[in-house]
Amino acid sequence: MKGRKILIRLNERDVDDKRRRLAELDRLLDQIKLQAQNLEVELVNEQARANADYEASMTYGAYAQAIIQRRAKLAASIADLEEKVLEARDDLAESFRELKKFEIAEANFQRRRAADELRAEQVQMDDVAVEGFRRKNAG
Repeated sequence: MKGRKILIRLNERDVDDKRRRLAELDRLLDQIKLQAQNLEVELVNEQARANADYEASMTYGAYAQAIIQRRAKLAASIADLEEKVLEARDDLAESFRELKKFEIAEANFQRRRAADELRAEQVQMDDVAVEGFRRKNAG
């Protein structure tokens, strides 16, 4: 009995750890997506400045190249994190299935134990009733 409860606690901890890891990856993915959106807004603003000011348009080419590289890095990071999120979800699902397996086994054990106790109590009550019947008819 102690072993099953320990396994359940260990699996609960494992599920909690994997939930935290998944939440951390989701937050990181959201942050990188926000950075990508901000980069696009920044690019539009710089294009408007370059169109309005001749001096700004002279340096826009180098700026645009840096933005393109940064955009590519962010896209690669997003793709990598999305893959990690999928893997983390699969790991969490597997851990959850394991936890449920142990919880169901414990519930089945408790149900069998309760049924055994009821059977033992019923046998004892039957013995008392039989003994009472014998005394009544013997006397």
